[in-house]
Amino acid sequence: MQDSIPLSELKNIGPTVAKRLAEVGVKTVGDLKSVGVANTYKRVRANHPEVTIPVCYYLYSLQGALDGVHWDDLPSEVKAKLLAETSFKD
Repeated sequence: MQDSIPLSELKNIGPTVAKRLAEVGVKTVGDLKSVGVANTYKRVRANHPEVTIPVCYYLYSLQGALDGVHWDDLPSEVKAKLLAETSFKD
C-alpha cells in the first residue's frame, strides 16, 4: 500500500474519523505507519477529551484500514496487542 494514499480512501475510515485524524496530523497511510496505530488513537483521544472515542471505531479501524479488512475481522490477538499498546481495556 502506497504511503501517499489519503486515509479517507481506506476501508473503515469515514469522514468523522478522517477529520479527527487530520486534526492530529495523520492524513496518509505513511503518516499512520510512522506514528503507529496505538499512538494515533491516543492522540485522537487526547485531542477530544470531551468525546468517547470507542476502540472499535478508531483503534481497530485504523489497523483494519492498514490491513484492508473490516475492524471486526481483525484477529483477537491483534486486538489484544493494540489494547496493550494503549494501556486501555476493552
